[in-house]
Amino acid sequence: MKFARLGPVGQETPAVLVDDTYYNLSSVTDDINGSFLSSGGAQRAADAVAAGSLPPLENGHAVRLGAPIARPSAVICIGMNYAAHAAESGSAPPEIPIIFLKTPNTVVGPNDDVSIPIGSTKTDWEVELGIVIGKRASYLSSPAESINHIAGFVTANDVSERDFQLAVSGGQWSKGKCAPGFNPTGPWLVTPDELDYQNLALRSWVNGEIRQDSNSADQIFNVDFIVWHLSQYLALEPGDLVLTGTPEGVALSGRFPYLSAGDVCEIEIEGLGRQRQQFVETALPGTPS
Repeated sequence: MKFARLGPVGQETPAVLVDDTYYNLSSVTDDINGSFLSSGGAQRAADAVAAGSLPPLENGHAVRLGAPIARPSAVICIGMNYAAHAAESGSAPPEIPIIFLKTPNTVVGPNDDVSIPIGSTKTDWEVELGIVIGKRASYLSSPAESINHIAGFVTANDVSERDFQLAVSGGQWSKGKCAPGFNPTGPWLVTPDELDYQNLALRSWVNGEIRQDSNSADQIFNVDFIVWHLSQYLALEPGDLVLTGTPEGVALSGRFPYLSAGDVCEIEIEGLGRQRQQFVETALPGTPS
């Protein structure tokens, strides 16, 4: 199934996409969140679709798309999880997963504008396969158990400010990862039964020019290993978002310019949908709009 949230910021309506029509899920749940995902919500939604009891959302394709999950309690990210991206970053492929965090307020709609932070000169794009947790995961016994804890997958853009991340970070990456809006997510949360999640094409474009073109099969640590590994060090909660790393083709490589106000970034993952963000300047506090 494909779940979505449609409407103005803070007023999104939960929905399910069936045969190119969005149906209102408000009779089933008040939101697409951890509670919904961990309590059999996907099955209840499927039953409602089969029963024909959900009303279509009029002009659903003309309404703003919010992130397909409500604000998670955590956004946990895996760094340099594609060997070619590690190489373009000037690093050897990691032997164990590298972990960093993004704050939950980075999660925004897939087509929302993204503000370039004040003082930024190195704002970068990163197409990433995102995992949405559906069941608490702690001390899983093996990677094979991971799929039982995954609600679905999303397209995500791990927007990064490289100078903040590397030059003024103090050794931690999150300064360059946590500006508001630095994690456009969606358009849909897609359940695992609809995907070969270990073999998905990932692509990104800037101003219509291709930047990244890879496949999730090229990951150093795959989805099942990542969830298992994380569960040995922290508890993943329903609704949490895990980003699994980006392939080569980012501005950090030195092959492409960093993003400037007016640039348009598009990213797409096979089966998970496409995003489009325009990058804009951040107004100084107190500046008239």
